[in-house]
Order: sequence, then C-alpha cells, then structure tokens
Amino acid sequence: MANSKILSTAEATTVEPHQVTDVADQSIGTIIAETRNLTAEQVEKVLAHQKAKGIRFGEAAIALGYASNDDVLFALSQQFHYPYAAEGQRKANPELVALNQPFSVQAESFRAIRSQIIMRLFNEGQERHAIAVVSPDSGDGKTYFAANLAVTLAQLGGRTLLVDADLRGPRQHEVFGIDNSAGLSGILSGRAESKVIQQVAGVPSLFVLPVGITPPNPLELVERPAFGLLIRELLGKFDHVVVDTPAAQYGSDYAVIAARCGAALVIARQGKSAVVSLQDLVANLVETPAKLAGVIVNEF
Repeated sequence: MANSKILSTAEATTVEPHQVTDVADQSIGTIIAETRNLTAEQVEKVLAHQKAKGIRFGEAAIALGYASNDDVLFALSQQFHYPYAAEGQRKANPELVALNQPFSVQAESFRAIRSQIIMRLFNEGQERHAIAVVSPDSGDGKTYFAANLAVTLAQLGGRTLLVDADLRGPRQHEVFGIDNSAGLSGILSGRAESKVIQQVAGVPSLFVLPVGITPPNPLELVERPAFGLLIRELLGKFDHVVVDTPAAQYGSDYAVIAARCGAALVIARQGKSAVVSLQDLVANLVETPAKLAGVIVNEF
C-alpha cells in the first residue's frame, strides 16, 4: 500500500509542458518585433531600410535603433529552439549563466561537462540514473552547478527535471524564481500536493521540483523507501533528472541521496575545499551503489 501511494503521488505532481507556439516557423523580424513591441509603423521603416540597403531585418532594426545585437541573438535562439533568456529576464536570475549568457566561457564549460556526463552515464543499453550533485562544504557552488547543468541538459531538447533535495538549506526556488510553498518534503511525508513540479519560464524542456516546507527530519525522509520510489518514477517521466543535495558537512544526506539516484557528481571549490574533506566524501561515495561520474573543480 505504501508503494502505490508514493507512485500515485508522483504521478499527480508531474506536469506536462504548456502548449506553446512553434516560433521556429516565425521570421526573425516577427520575433524581434514582438520582443521589442515594435509598432506597425516602425516595422515598415525597418523593412524599407532593409530593402534599400539589401541587408537582413535584424541588421536594419539595429541600424535604426529599434533593436540591439542581443535582440537578434535572442530571436535566432528562438528559431533554433535554443533557450536563451531575454535581456529583461537576466537580472532576476543572474546565477543561471547557461541561460543568461549562453555564449560565455562559463556556459561553454557547462556544455563541455554535459558532454562528458552524457558519454559516461547515458550510453545506449545502460541503466538510467539520476545525477546527485554533491560537495564537501556549503559555498562550494553546488546549487549553482546543479542549476546550470540542468539548463544545459534541457537545451538539448530532452525533458529535464531539477530536484531540490537539499532539505536543510534549499535554494533552487530562489535561483529560478518559483513558488516554494509545496514540494519534495510534502511528497515524502505522504501529503497529496498537486502541481509541485513547475515548468521554468522560457525553457519548455526544464522543470523544477522545489523542497517546499523545510522539514525537521531531512535525513529520515530521504532514507525512507518513498524517496527511491519517487526517483524511479521520475526517471520514467523525464529524460534527465538532476538532484541538488545538502553539503556533506551537514551529515550523510548526500550519500543516501546519491545511492538512491544511482550516480553522483562531486563539486569542489578551487582554493577553498580541503583535500581531506574531498577524499573523505569520495571514499564514502565509493561505499554506496552510486556510480561516481567525476569530480569538478569550481572556479567561478
């Protein structure tokens, strides 16, 4: 009875992406005009300048001061189904460099790591795992890393879920600006909470399951069978599942979560993480069923 209850709860909380207009069929001009709220008169001026100079719509709009280079990049990203935050959205979530600055050095680093993870964990015929992102101490950049890794996986087009399992100090709801009134803690406590898995605005393939109410018994909640059952249920509904965890300094939550996920990625901060703490964390993970996908040194 307990098994069927957690499975039905997981099903009730999983949402389907909203129906959205396929912008790939829209012209660059249409996307720019909608983004910048250009009037019909302004669009006509751009078209006239485009025809007179024999240039593209975006170039003409920039020349007339109706658009910026950033607007053109945003329009191109929409046409090629590459989620890219519009200029006005970036101040709300500056940590999401893969979404805000997809052509930056940091974003390219995340794409390189994504490629390595896919080659190591997602080979054809290999058992699928969720990825637990773990670190020795708070402040190592684990939440930042998990959020941007989830964004880059979603940018491939597959349905990606970011689970905030840091039941001690959750922060993913702040990073993505989503509601945190209900979430993982409620599901694991057996409460029937609906629509706690939330789609990220502007990234149709990315979803976040926040913590919800911070519980008094975080380790007990993830040690119960319900958490493992939930992860298996979610792996059947999403192409990729990334799980944020509490730092190892707070207890063994991270190891339990990694064991339930099946794979772990260790984050250490350059110039901060102690080698002994990192060695202890890796040694503990080796004793779990989790596959160690790698160790990342965070320089940002």
